[in-house]
Amino acid sequence: MNVDLSAAAAFMATHARVLDRRRFELLMDRADPAAALAALDGYRNPDGGYGWGLEPDLRSPESQPGAALHAFEVFEDIAPATAPQASALCDWLESVSLPDGGLPFALPLTVAAGTAPWWKSADPAVSALQITTVTAAAAWRVAAHDPAVAAHPWLRRATRYCLGAIEAIDQQPPAYVLAFAVRLLDIVHDSRPEAADLLRRLGRYLPADGRVRVEGGTENEALHPLDFAPHPDRPARDLFAPEVISADLDRLTALQQDDGGWVVDYATISPAGSLDWRGHTTVRAVDILRRNGRI
Repeated sequence: MNVDLSAAAAFMATHARVLDRRRFELLMDRADPAAALAALDGYRNPDGGYGWGLEPDLRSPESQPGAALHAFEVFEDIAPATAPQASALCDWLESVSLPDGGLPFALPLTVAAGTAPWWKSADPAVSALQITTVTAAAAWRVAAHDPAVAAHPWLRRATRYCLGAIEAIDQQPPAYVLAFAVRLLDIVHDSRPEAADLLRRLGRYLPADGRVRVEGGTENEALHPLDFAPHPDRPARDLFAPEVISADLDRLTALQQDDGGWVVDYATISPAGSLDWRGHTTVRAVDILRRNGRI
């Protein structure tokens, strides 16, 4: 079972948005980061945050916490280069954080069209562990090579909120909360002494096969081991048997379609968002398979 990189490149050229084409170019060719940053700037607002559908199911133009994750993905892609936009994004996240250090799931929308109901119904006055953990985890991956992000007070406050909220979990959390909490604990494992114990505690909520059904999702929607532990040689991998990870890498490889791209199993809201997710998911799949020695 092999990945067809030529077909993947053809899919990206045919279907993907410019941002993900530039990310794929970085992944394949280590191209000039300036092009990817220029594509990302198209989603940037004057306040330093991002909107305009950078999060494919949130099409509203104003800056949103849900878009910050995807901006940090690009700032990670360009490593070892850094960009001042990353620190500016931390400034914006600090400005919209709630008093406890958490981020609201979403801020009020100015345009509701094409946007998923879970974004529309979010309470902007309540911190959401799901969005704060995934955003902070992405920022920590940037912080590994960007000192300005590593030292930013927003990241410290957000991490403190997340660790406290994770420690308070005493029953099976929703699938995405569990996955994003595991990712955050994995990336801060070496710098936060409590992370190791919290990671072991969350591991109790994972079944042996690593497949966690997404409640309220599509009929077959589930998260898999690589959604929790995509990177080799990291502590989160210890939550799964080696053969479980190997089987999930086989599963991910097999998800490449005849058109060269990967598919998603969750609901998409708009035609543009559906294609945007496929381009984003294709970049992610190739990245994970390459990191794990399958490409």
